[in-house]
Amino acid sequence: MAFMVKHVVGGQLKNLTGGLTEEKPEGEKSEAAAKGMTQEEFEEYQQQLEEEKQERDTNFAQKKAERATIRTHFRDKYRLPKNELDETQIQAARDDVELPTELAKMIAEDNQEEEQKQSVLGQLTNIQNVDMGHLKGKAQATLEDLKNSAEKCCVM
Repeated sequence: MAFMVKHVVGGQLKNLTGGLTEEKPEGEKSEAAAKGMTQEEFEEYQQQLEEEKQERDTNFAQKKAERATIRTHFRDKYRLPKNELDETQIQAARDDVELPTELAKMIAEDNQEEEQKQSVLGQLTNIQNVDMGHLKGKAQATLEDLKNSAEKCCVM
């Protein structure tokens, strides 16, 4: 019964006094004490956490910029419309964002293959029943004949 009276009257007394005195419950401690650290250790720990968070954020922004660079490359390659979001991500990284080395190698190989396919010999390989070795031999023989005839003309 005493508990009930204290509970009902105690709450009203606190409201009447305006709660000027703030009492900490016995079980409540500061964050540093709760984690078993001194205040200095706790502040150092918080600073370390903040630095790690900034490093993670920087790495994340760098990865986003790399992905945006890749998307931009493919948009340029296939002549697709540009995306402003990608450009802002690249600018937000502030560093020189480059394609990953493995991807750059793959792109270089693809470019070489496309150039080869666009050349005359590349187009000839698309034609069926064409012997490339025979054609190369004929072309070289023709060039040698032209050289020989040019040398003979100069000698005369």
